[in-house]
Amino acid sequence: MKAIVHTQPGDASVLRIVDRELPQPGAGEVRVRVVLSGVNPTDWKSRSGGYGGDSGGAELVPNQDGAGVVDALGVGVDQFAVGDRVWMVLAAHERPSGGTAQEYTVVPVERVFPLPAGATFELGASIGIPGTTAHRALTVAEDGPRRLSPGALADKIVLVAGGAGAVGHAAIQLARWAGATVISTVSSPEKAALATSAGAHHVVNYRSSDATEQVRSLAPDGVDLIVEVALDQNANLDFDVLKPRGTISTYASSGDGTVSLNIRQNMGLNSRLQFVLLYTVGWNLLREAGDDINAAIADGALPVGEAAGLPVRYFPLEQTADAHRAVEDNAVGKVLVRVSAEADHR
Repeated sequence: MKAIVHTQPGDASVLRIVDRELPQPGAGEVRVRVVLSGVNPTDWKSRSGGYGGDSGGAELVPNQDGAGVVDALGVGVDQFAVGDRVWMVLAAHERPSGGTAQEYTVVPVERVFPLPAGATFELGASIGIPGTTAHRALTVAEDGPRRLSPGALADKIVLVAGGAGAVGHAAIQLARWAGATVISTVSSPEKAALATSAGAHHVVNYRSSDATEQVRSLAPDGVDLIVEVALDQNANLDFDVLKPRGTISTYASSGDGTVSLNIRQNMGLNSRLQFVLLYTVGWNLLREAGDDINAAIADGALPVGEAAGLPVRYFPLEQTADAHRAVEDNAVGKVLVRVSAEADHR
């Protein structure tokens, strides 16, 4: 089978295509024929050495997300049958050969979710890390729900920073599905159009000199929850619009990764600052997130594509390096790698 691998950290040029033997699933594992592989910032950061050192010469297969068809089952797996359509998340975490940039991958069953009827492989490959990150960010507030469902965020105002990004897109859709009023901040009219298409009720350009006043006019008492992509850049706005007992969930940074906090301001707000990284969340919470995401998918609440606010760009498997470069260069929308030849992606 064909696979993309690298044996040392570096820029995207370290990725190459090779032939590998078909992997066999062990106990509690599922083998999936990959149709589409999703590329996220965590994938190029890992490939470049940002999350660890040298592999010791071992072949590492990149990409954590993907969608495909169950091809074989290990001992003890009864949740799936051969032929089931599925999506995956964190396929390569602590599994050097488990990435989805290959024709077949073997992953633990807890990282595999059924793809609801009518949902495309395109959606399945797009939702893994972005969707579960968004779910976590929306379920950590002191006064908020631990699970998402219609009405779970009723009467809440959620601010999604970076609504044109993949996580921001999923956060807008999940918050809207759960009944929240959603405000999104973006940097341009083009991105405002994408956030609106995703379902944001209101969009504010954070570069405007009166961005804080605009948000406050939409939420006079403050926002309940902020899903933040760049705390080091947006901290002042965030704390100025946060409601007392409000929460900021931050899952990324845009600069040097440092931020100064006004202790008295935050004490006065009784604010909560929650950091979000999926690798240490725990599989029980990720399973719950996946189940909630599938409920939203079944309700038609998580579409992808330009009309839904998340343009999708495709690369063939042999051009996975170019897919990584696109994400590293902050491509707007979702980047997917075509692994199999299923033209309709269904």
